[in-house]
Amino acid sequence: MQPPVNHLGQPIGPPLPNWKSPSAPPREPLEGRYCRLEPLEIERHSAALFTANAADTEGKLWTYMAYGPFDTRADYRAWMAGKCLGDDPLFFAIIDKADGQPSGVASYLRITPAAGSIEVGHLLFAPRLQRRPAATEAMFLMMQQAFQLGYRRYEWKCDALNAPSRAAAQRLGLSFEGIFRNAAVYKGRSRDTAWFAAIDSDWPALRATFQQWLDPNNFDASGKQRVRLADLTRPILKDRR
Repeated sequence: MQPPVNHLGQPIGPPLPNWKSPSAPPREPLEGRYCRLEPLEIERHSAALFTANAADTEGKLWTYMAYGPFDTRADYRAWMAGKCLGDDPLFFAIIDKADGQPSGVASYLRITPAAGSIEVGHLLFAPRLQRRPAATEAMFLMMQQAFQLGYRRYEWKCDALNAPSRAAAQRLGLSFEGIFRNAAVYKGRSRDTAWFAAIDSDWPALRATFQQWLDPNNFDASGKQRVRLADLTRPILKDRR
């Protein structure tokens, strides 16, 4: 489809006559079938999260994070106090309803209502949360809220060398958009950043795939998935790398 043109014959973007800037995400819980996301509180969540993360004895969770690992609970609490209590990033603790314990964190960040753009990041899932329906549902709940609020663009960025994060973004239906070279410096090394995103026109199809995958009938008696989410989202992706 050809883009519209202005009175000078130049191509321009499509008009948005009824679009309004969305509000910022509220500091409120998000409730799902398998998980609940609670606004992060140091006293309520830090001890359980530190214990859950400690199951990663090799520290692999932290390789591609700009911070961590934390040797003591006090160090972890101090980091939370300095970085995790604001409105951008807006941090949540992920509570797996299977055991009622905090076992991961996620945040909204780079919240830009004027452009209708929002990012999900600071994702850290303890070993016991990984590959569980609660982990996927947490990402669905955050994406769902962003689009329901009226955001047009939902972003995911990661170190271009972080293969698991790149695969996770695409499994969730976020299309690859390119690599920004020498985009950041962290932990004394250079980072190229891979960009992924879903936009509002992707959301209806993505919502249907998440609902299909999260349906209890998609899991057998042992909890094994019958249909893979990646197989459902692959046709929606605009680009995959």
